[in-house]
Amino acid sequence: MLSALELAGRIEAGDLTPADVVDICAETIAAHESEVHAFARLDIERVRQRAQDAAEALVAAPLRGLPVGIKDLFDTADLPTAYGSPIYAGHQPKSDAALVSMIRRAGGLVLGKTVTTPFAFLDPGKTRHPHHRDHTPGGSSSGSAAAVAAGMLPIAIGSQTGGSVIRPASYCGIAGFKPSFRLLPMTGAKALAWSLDTAGIFAAGIADIALAAAAITGRDLRVDKAQTAAPRIALARTHVWAQASEAMQDAVEHAARLSDRAGARVAEVRLPPALEDAFRAHATIQDFEAWRALAFEYDHHRDAIGPRLRELLDRGQTITPDDYDSARRAARRARQVLADLMVDTDVLLTPSAPGAAPKTLGSTGAPVFNRLWTLMGAPCINVPGLVDSVGLPLGVQVIGRFARDRTALEAALFVEQAIAGAHGG
Repeated sequence: MLSALELAGRIEAGDLTPADVVDICAETIAAHESEVHAFARLDIERVRQRAQDAAEALVAAPLRGLPVGIKDLFDTADLPTAYGSPIYAGHQPKSDAALVSMIRRAGGLVLGKTVTTPFAFLDPGKTRHPHHRDHTPGGSSSGSAAAVAAGMLPIAIGSQTGGSVIRPASYCGIAGFKPSFRLLPMTGAKALAWSLDTAGIFAAGIADIALAAAAITGRDLRVDKAQTAAPRIALARTHVWAQASEAMQDAVEHAARLSDRAGARVAEVRLPPALEDAFRAHATIQDFEAWRALAFEYDHHRDAIGPRLRELLDRGQTITPDDYDSARRAARRARQVLADLMVDTDVLLTPSAPGAAPKTLGSTGAPVFNRLWTLMGAPCINVPGLVDSVGLPLGVQVIGRFARDRTALEAALFVEQAIAGAHGG
């Protein structure tokens, strides 16, 4: 994999140029894209020329001219955007999504559009797992996760409505960051559920996603420049703990023990019933909003919508406004309960997914360990570094308090370093 932090440092030091990094990415893409299928569209030659022509300005910018992949859910003025659906084949937006403009302003080079499942739901796309071809890479940000894991890109953008940043990051063995709700704008991205849709970042490790987040947002989010303080961690088994595989349960408990040995204060926490209520509310909110966000597509192109999404939309039209409002109230109560619960802790530790990537290409995996935290708007980070008995990645999820993204990233780095220290990383 390509470390964004290392590449940015080498560009800043003059050891590499932005064009050199484009060539590194292009070489790996040429070697593996025909099997991985991570990209919906590539723009290598034009980006290479841009890297050469604007080298001085790019090197001075926060992202140093690093190539970035953009999930094909976000509009781009210079590349088609199909939202993963044949309904929008060849669709060319007139402007960039707000997040794409922020990346360009920060000195990122948009190397291509990465595959998304249609409208960012559960009907699988064409992407394959970068290292285990008969296993799913997850979804809906499958292309972004696979491209980073395969070493095709140092940074990629995804989005999460249920679990589409954290889960594919876990399956592919990379870092994934779903920040606090609205830290990264979704303006100019195709909506599925406007109360839930959250943009996120993929990179090789925690320091890499923190670098990217800091550069894109202009916020103090980097975690590589100071020693990480020992965090207060609460192991949260949640009411769906039994749905995690034995290997995943062992991985989370192992990460907790390693963090404790490294100096963290680790305890267990039992989540109040209000959070279980909110878990159930997620589906009501998602389905109600999706029925409205995709009204045109449903009314005019229903037969071109995948079966899983079509089932969701069929279900969404049966949800009443009163049911939706009740679910929103349950979410609001749960957010306050969660804030009170975390007064004396920095982060929660839970599974990132039910287990390793399933051996099926007909599924993107289950977001059961992600939905609640997306609804809470809390920062979530997949910490890589653990594997199961056959070598498939197992990610553990660090969850912070709303708007405390820097603290969550620091805690995730601490856990990552504890795992690496124990496993020779």
